[in-house]
Amino acid sequence: MSRPLSALAAAALLTAAALAPAAAAEPATFTVTSAAFAPGGMLTNEQVFNGFGCSGKNVSPALVWKNAPAGTKSFALMVYDPDAPTGSGWWHWVVYNLSAGTHSLPAGAGSTDGRHLPAGALQGRTDFGTVGYGGACPPQGSRPHRYFFRVFALKIDKLDVPADATAALIGFMVNANSLAVAETQAIYGR
Repeated sequence: MSRPLSALAAAALLTAAALAPAAAAEPATFTVTSAAFAPGGMLTNEQVFNGFGCSGKNVSPALVWKNAPAGTKSFALMVYDPDAPTGSGWWHWVVYNLSAGTHSLPAGAGSTDGRHLPAGALQGRTDFGTVGYGGACPPQGSRPHRYFFRVFALKIDKLDVPADATAALIGFMVNANSLAVAETQAIYGR
């Protein structure tokens, strides 16, 4: 034999039931993180460029993203320094045509030969003039620069860009087809 609910217990159950659909309807936030640096933290010598007066290891950091929006068909990654003294910033890494099933890149995925990238993924030219990851290397004595690591969830399977496309052209196509952007930032100065 079941016991009747007290008025207080019944009110609590009704409140919980009313709130459950609202909580379930909230989409999870699309995020990207790296074990190599805390958000807003300093890049290590591992992620610093080797050249232009810098003597880092030039290894791209591992990245993990989650909670892409429904309808995501592919991803693109763009790494940008808006503080470079060029008038237009500096593109450090561009990866596109990452399949919708890709949710991470290992450390070193930005090698110029691309051998650690998932099948089908391509790298665009950076402002160093080459493909692959180009690490941080701000001018000596400048304030620390900001490095934005942005993963774009795209509504298309693949970007249709020439093999020698600039980062700006790839960025234009990425933004034109973006459903959402996940971002983390690091800094580096010398």
